[in-house]
Amino acid sequence: MKNTKRKRVSNGMSPVVHFEMPYTNQKRLSKFYSNVFGWDMQYLPKMGSYVLAITSPVDKNQMHKKKGAINGGFYPKGPYGNTPHLVISVGNLEKHIETVKKEGGKTVGKSMDIPGIGKFIMLRDTEGNRVGMLQASM
Repeated sequence: MKNTKRKRVSNGMSPVVHFEMPYTNQKRLSKFYSNVFGWDMQYLPKMGSYVLAITSPVDKNQMHKKKGAINGGFYPKGPYGNTPHLVISVGNLEKHIETVKKEGGKTVGKSMDIPGIGKFIMLRDTEGNRVGMLQASM
């Protein structure tokens, strides 16, 4: 039988770098993820009541010590959304926005700058799923 396994191509792929999920009770949420998974939950009221979840040890530059690990965040249910989504890192946000539209997806709102992080936009894929795209600051 012929081996039909495809070779993995790492060059040119855009990795998942973050996850986000909604919440209704910040204190309850933080206690749950901290106690169950040991995550460091950081409440950021200046970022719209965002809760950053540090999911694995990081170095002094906030880079994960374990390869492949990602952090996440939680946001209040409401206008920003009520469903979990992933954030995918891209090299050129504007180019990827054009590709999203060409392939039948739609952007949700306008791109925004996140100080110290990069440029971000939310999209909907062809199946209606919400996905974030992030072009990291250099």
